[in-house]
Amino acid sequence: MRIKKGDTVKVLSGNDKGKTGEVLQIIPKKDKIIVKDVNIRKKHVKARKQGEEAGILSVECAIPSAKVNVVCPKCGKATKVGYSVEKDKKVRICKKCGTKLK
Repeated sequence: MRIKKGDTVKVLSGNDKGKTGEVLQIIPKKDKIIVKDVNIRKKHVKARKQGEEAGILSVECAIPSAKVNVVCPKCGKATKVGYSVEKDKKVRICKKCGTKLK
């Protein structure tokens, strides 16, 4: 996957189109990611131990990684990720401006 944990991404399609957020978790086997404050669902939780509260929680759910693009820190635009080799290391770069991504 070209998206890494901690990247800032912009959602390209779906109910949350246009929102930006940080990647919290990556699920490579399903090709999905979890983004902060995107695709929020309500989860009903039952109290498991005495003293624990039951209730309704807001939880971020996974979205397909194809529906997001990485936001370049320099140009501030949603862009595809390219690669270049520098000193025997593979480095991610912005396809629009050529800046290295962290």
